[in-house]
Amino acid sequence: MRRSAPRVGSLDRQTIEDGIALLRDLDLRGLRTRWQSEFGRAAPEHLTRYLLLRILAYKIQADRLGDLDSDTLKVLERVSDGDRQSSIVSKELTAVDQRRFAPPPGTVLVREWGQKSHRIMVLADGFAWNGKTFDSLSQIAFAITGTKWNGPRFFGLRDRGQRNGVGDLE
Repeated sequence: MRRSAPRVGSLDRQTIEDGIALLRDLDLRGLRTRWQSEFGRAAPEHLTRYLLLRILAYKIQADRLGDLDSDTLKVLERVSDGDRQSSIVSKELTAVDQRRFAPPPGTVLVREWGQKSHRIMVLADGFAWNGKTFDSLSQIAFAITGTKWNGPRFFGLRDRGQRNGVGDLE
């Protein structure tokens, strides 16, 4: 039996893919109307169909999955001022990313490598290992292995489900 297409009015029950597929079917006028209903104001005249579609698709995803966190938004707002160099922006975004994956200060991370157990203490402003302080877990992973690693991944902090507490990390 053939399923009927979802109605435009029942967007809340649709998947992200369904919502974006509906946007693709709209012409420029339809996208402008959708913009009006989503944002409560007319779409900027200079935006092309291509950009309207992408911005509305982003909004569908952000509404369902959550938007960028406030720290990332602050960095991006500073970038939009135009007086930031790309290297500074890159460092700021890296710092935001590190804070996102870093466990709270006082946590001890344990990683076995080369038949040796390595214990890393999380500090308020970095990480301690073998009596030295490091700015990032990636620097410690490099010191341990001699190769470049993504520090949070090397220490098992990425690609995990919800962490229940500090005990999960030891």
